[in-house]
Formats: sequence, C-alpha cells, structure tokens
Amino acid sequence: MNVKPRLFGTDGLRGVAGRYPLDRQTVSRLGAALGAVLAGEVSTRPLCVLLGEDTRESSSWISRTLAAGLKQGGAEVVYAGVITTPGVAFLTRQRGFAAGVMVSASHNPYEDNGIKILSRSGMKLSESLEVAIERGLGQDQSGQTGDAAEREIESALAPDPTLLSDYLTHLASLLPSAIRLSGTRLVVDCAHGSASHVAPELARQLGIEARILNAEPDGRNINLQCGSLHPQKMAEETRRSGADLGVAFDGDADRAIFSTHEGRIADGDHVLYATAPHFKRRGTLKGDAVVGTLMTNLGLELALARQGIGLKRTAVGDKYVLEEMLRSGINLGGEPSGHIIFSDISLAGDGIITLLQVLRLLAETGEPLGGLVRELKPFPQVIRNVWVREKRALDSIPEVAHAVAECRSEFGDRSGTERLARVMVEADDAEAVRRHAARIAGAIESVLGNHAGVSREPSADPETAEAGED
Repeated sequence: MNVKPRLFGTDGLRGVAGRYPLDRQTVSRLGAALGAVLAGEVSTRPLCVLLGEDTRESSSWISRTLAAGLKQGGAEVVYAGVITTPGVAFLTRQRGFAAGVMVSASHNPYEDNGIKILSRSGMKLSESLEVAIERGLGQDQSGQTGDAAEREIESALAPDPTLLSDYLTHLASLLPSAIRLSGTRLVVDCAHGSASHVAPELARQLGIEARILNAEPDGRNINLQCGSLHPQKMAEETRRSGADLGVAFDGDADRAIFSTHEGRIADGDHVLYATAPHFKRRGTLKGDAVVGTLMTNLGLELALARQGIGLKRTAVGDKYVLEEMLRSGINLGGEPSGHIIFSDISLAGDGIITLLQVLRLLAETGEPLGGLVRELKPFPQVIRNVWVREKRALDSIPEVAHAVAECRSEFGDRSGTERLARVMVEADDAEAVRRHAARIAGAIESVLGNHAGVSREPSADPETAEAGED
C-alpha cells in the first residue's frame, strides 16, 4: 500500500508557529529524524545540510531548534541566514549538500511558518522520504533537546556570507552578455520577505534603476498588504513613476506577479503567454507545449492553441507542474499564482529568475510586457469555497453531478487537509459563470454543507487554501 505523508503537504510542513507541528519539541524531533534518514540515504561524510530562512520573527528560533535536532541526528548544519527558497535549492545542488531546508511559510502571514525540505538535487523530497521522516518523529530521541541544545548550537549558527554571494553571481550569469539592462526602470515589491536581501543588490549589480518597495522586514510585516497577493500598490507605483515594468514577490520569492508600464497586473498566465511564443520562435520551446494546472485560465489555453502551442494540465501545485514537465520533456510551466519554472535553468520555481527571463524577453523583442500580452483575453473565472462536514467524492452526489453536467463546468478538487470543496467555473460569459458557480456550490452545500458553521476563512490565494500548500 502506498502510504502518504500526514504532516507534509505538497510544499513541506506548515502551520502556526509555536503550535504543533511547529512547536519546539516537534521541530527538534523533525531535525533529528531528518538527520537519521539522510544518514541512511547519503553515503557522503560529513553529512552536511544547508539551512535558510525567511524574515518572520519565528524563523530564527525554528532554525535554531531544527539545527539542534539535525546535529543530534548526526548532521552538520551550514547556515545561509535569510535567503530565498530557490536560493537554497540552487546552493544545495551546486555545493553538494545532502539536503536543503528552508524555514518559511511563503505567502502566508507572519503568524504562520513552515519547513520545506529539499533533496540534494534541489527538488522537493519524495513522498517515501517524507513518510520515513514522519516515522522517525515517533521514535525515542536520545541526547540533548530543547533550550540546552539550542544554546549549544546558537554560537555556531552564523550565516556564511559566501552562500548569498554565490547565488547572486549565479542569477547575474543567467543573462546573455548581449543583454544590457542598464537604465531599465523597475518597481520591485519585496513583500518585506527574503527578496529584501536579494533583489536590491541584484538590481544594483545589473545597473537597473530600481524603485524598491516593502524591503524593511521587522519580523511581523512579511506579506502584510504587500507582495504577490497584494500587487495593486506595486502596479500603481509602476504606472505613476513611468517605470518599464513592476514585479511583486511573495515572502520567500518563489513566485512573481508583474505589472505592465500602464499599471495592468500580469499573473503567471500572462508570463506563460508572453514567453512561450517567443521560445517557440527561437526554437527553444520543447514539446511545443507548456504545463499549467487546473487553475490555468481557459483563455490562455485557447490563445496558445492559436499559435500552435499546447497546454498540459496538472493538479494545483508547482510540484505537480514540475513532475509533468520532466515526464513530458517540456521546459516551461507554471501557475497563475506566479510560480513559473524554466527547467532548462532551474528545477525550482524562482521569482527572481522569472523576473530576469521577463526582462530578457523585453530586451530581445523590443516590446513592453503590455504589448506582448495584449492578445491574451482571460475568461471570467469564479471560484467558490464551500465548507463541508465530511469529505466525499463530489461526483458521487447526484445533485452535484447533475448541476455540473447541466452547466458543463469544470470544478476543482477538495483541499487536501481542510474540509473544503472548491468550485471553479470559467467561460466567456461572466453572468453565466457566476450563476453556474452558485448553482454547483449550492448543490454541494445542500448535501455536505457544514451547517454548524465554520469561523475561519478560506485562504486569500485561491490556489493554496490548503494549509500545507504553496
């Protein structure tokens, strides 16, 4: 039987900092379990793990506790300090670490945090290794734990400055020598997150005239009314300042949302539409297709089809996008949320690499982003979340099946960890979309609705309502 991990979602472990599973004892045990699992998987000694974090106030103590557990499990820790998740992925692969660990909850508010574990290739761990780590959590842990272990390792947990420097050098090297960005005017929203430590310095190195927003993290302002979930202010500043382009990152900078110079917001679908035809013209679009998800707008699929480019869809999550890209030999994929993967460059979605690729695109075509996406007409899309009292196969409910068949609509799966059904409807008629979404949602609620009521709200990001998702 294929056992699924219980604590790990598609993007690691996530929760409220200080509460299970992100309480000190569990985090320490997780570190020890990870060290023990790696010892059985990796023959290289010493066993070194790279550890990075974002700017949340809880990231520091979680990193210290995790490092103490790793040490107890037989691993040495190399500390990058504040860095992006894609930066940890690159450095893990480049420097040959046994694994990389990033302490971050991505786009979530500061109260949340998470632990993302990457394999030595920089990719997310296999489910079998996640299951092995979870099993290790239940075993007795000998040796020092808690505050004493943290104090012992804290003096040694100083950031290695060459790590961030190597990552910046790598980013700058991705642009061909013929591409000159000196004088490019750019607005950058760092979300008071990891990009605050990367984007301003990279812009300086490339000669970009950057207007930096939200790059003063205080531990509690990460993603607070800023960043990729709130790109409106970035877009307005782009329009007001006459910049060539605007970009907003999330807390760990693995996604990017853009603004045209006119102040129009451009999401991941726009990036795929702008880049895929250009890749095809220069002969670098493998498979003449891109990979999206169930959330990818139908308007993008049709617009790409008119240019002879196919679209393969996966479940929501960049993990699944990458799996399909590798399976199909496709080198471009992504999600509307701004996770874009250029697999010829990196197997991790990297918001800063996405920015560099868009800047290269504008330089090579001589077109502004607004011109490149002018022909993309996204269909009206309505997403309704319905809290349910139990999880059942929705297509087994006659009322729901009838509503779906009659409306001929597509709706998404239930969130993996919440009792939530998600309905997604899109078409070229906005009023019909709203009507059909309400009808399907009503059919689900009439049978499975949580009539007792639920106090919490769904995630602000429709792609990531699951607490463990990114």
